[in-house]
Amino acid sequence: MATNSLEEARSDLEKEFSEVRKHLGELESKLRSVMNANAEDDIEHLLAELEDSVHKARTGGMLGSGANGHARARKAYLELKG
Repeated sequence: MATNSLEEARSDLEKEFSEVRKHLGELESKLRSVMNANAEDDIEHLLAELEDSVHKARTGGMLGSGANGHARARKAYLELKG
């Protein structure tokens, strides 16, 4: 997304950061499940769920842009900021 002003770029950066933060809550929950697992738990499945959460945080899933979008918004903001 092309931005015309520093204010717009900052707004885009804040929006992208907020989206990433939403995903981090789910990621933390999945990590907790892995950490609290015992010998009878399906560790492979728990790790797969954690991996999916990491991927979602990074890419944003089907509708978002996640950390990748944040990186782009941050770069645009910093370029305008100088």
